[in-house]
Amino acid sequence: MKFTVIPKETVLLNPLQEMRRRTVASEIRLDPLTGRSSRICHFMKLQWQKPDLAALADRTASHCPFCPERVMAITPCFPPEILPQGRLVNGDQVLFPNLAPYEALSAVAVMGAAHHIPMTALEPGRIAAAFALCLSFFRILEVIDHPESVYHLVNWNYMPPSGSSIVHPHLQVFAGNTAPQLLREEIAAARAYRRDHGTVYWDDLVAAERADGSRYLGRIGRTEWLCAFAPMGVAGDVVAVVDGVRRTLDLTGEDLADLALGLTHAMAVYDEMGIFSFNMNFFSGTKEDGDFRLHVVFSPRTYFNQVLGTPDVGALQHLYREGICMAFPEEIAQRLRPRFQG
Repeated sequence: MKFTVIPKETVLLNPLQEMRRRTVASEIRLDPLTGRSSRICHFMKLQWQKPDLAALADRTASHCPFCPERVMAITPCFPPEILPQGRLVNGDQVLFPNLAPYEALSAVAVMGAAHHIPMTALEPGRIAAAFALCLSFFRILEVIDHPESVYHLVNWNYMPPSGSSIVHPHLQVFAGNTAPQLLREEIAAARAYRRDHGTVYWDDLVAAERADGSRYLGRIGRTEWLCAFAPMGVAGDVVAVVDGVRRTLDLTGEDLADLALGLTHAMAVYDEMGIFSFNMNFFSGTKEDGDFRLHVVFSPRTYFNQVLGTPDVGALQHLYREGICMAFPEEIAQRLRPRFQG
């Protein structure tokens, strides 16, 4: 397992110190699996000022399509050959087709009746139930043998900095026979790793991170939690790897509960930093991918400037696909670890 770090130094004359020479260190890190690069640079204190989220929620509630007085009236239904009842309902959670689909099978899962649930009020039980609703949909697709029922993915854009256009908590749910770009790269690299080493990359990664300890967070059930060595997010990424599970449909109810609990641990710590938004993705193989392990990536999102609404993704990330993180993942792990081991 290679954790490649390329150190960099920038020399400048500091105007705040009478133009004395100053050396600024940074790093380029390479993801051990894909070689994807990430820059650890532009260091700043991981602390942001949250906007008035209650006011934001109030401004958007009157026309929210996911609130209970509208969700069953204005959201679409699946055709009967996919889902005879049109939508899946579990209590106050509802799954229905996405009007603006990203895949052949693209759904939205509304996580409850409340229009705004602060990040620290997202309870593990609610998250696990929403994940279970998504799995129910995926299992229906398996039963009817839908040709697009290959990759089963759950995405979560929580609050506007993450790219979400609706405050009401909801999941994006996909099934398709074409994996997204990074997932394709991971699957191909995992096959090459198994061919070259005779072992599963994620099993080796977890063993190496446990032994090193600097980025390892802890274990919940059969899920191992760690901070990504080469993160994509400006405040680091939290990764959960589920032992022995290669695809979403292999997850048990206990796994969903464990994932939900770990996610709330991460949310609590990032909330202390003033971060109120995140992306979360399932990375799933197929039933044939024995050299893959299902993993979940949680990536906090923020505005660089709350007044201007400046996003945390610029040209380096968007066009070069280069991760930028403003703190060392090892330092971020120190803040997160007590939640996972307490």
